[in-house]
Amino acid sequence: MKFELPKLPYETGALAPVISQQTIELHYGKHLQTYINNLNTLIVGTKFENADLETIVKESDGAIFNNAGQTLNHNIYFLSFSPNGGGEPSGKLAEAIKSQFGDFENFKKEFAAAAVSLFGSGWAWLAKDASGKLSILKEPNGSNPVAKGLVPLLGFDVWEHAYYLDYQNRRADHVSALWDIIDWKAVESRY
Repeated sequence: MKFELPKLPYETGALAPVISQQTIELHYGKHLQTYINNLNTLIVGTKFENADLETIVKESDGAIFNNAGQTLNHNIYFLSFSPNGGGEPSGKLAEAIKSQFGDFENFKKEFAAAAVSLFGSGWAWLAKDASGKLSILKEPNGSNPVAKGLVPLLGFDVWEHAYYLDYQNRRADHVSALWDIIDWKAVESRY
């Protein structure tokens, strides 16, 4: 299976000022494309050559895992945004958040704390288990909740390449701003 860069549902400059056009062009157009290119090269002649991305993340390790994980992570990340995003989730996801975190504001605080406190590079994730129970995870490097048998719903990239051009070393400002562009319909569709 050959993996390709997903088509963005918005123009590269549409998320500014939260994420600038330059950051999208470098992060999506260069970083993600490199992970995809590497993955496509690495899986040739392996048992993963015709596997889907989630299977590769669940069953691989080393360089294949790193590039598959980052491909999956970034696909979810970039497809979770909208220039008309923000607000709060609705429906069953909103009910689950309220049930498990008390309310949406408390969920945001806990999620942001996970994202900001992750040492080094990685991801903060909202994930669900098979019963629909939610959890907030801090995953180092390119790991993804799929590797733990969970379904990733929302991921915040806290590698510096995701925010350095726009926020320099202000990770907390980047995390805070992302809430304004979350496409909750896209996130809810994964729940």
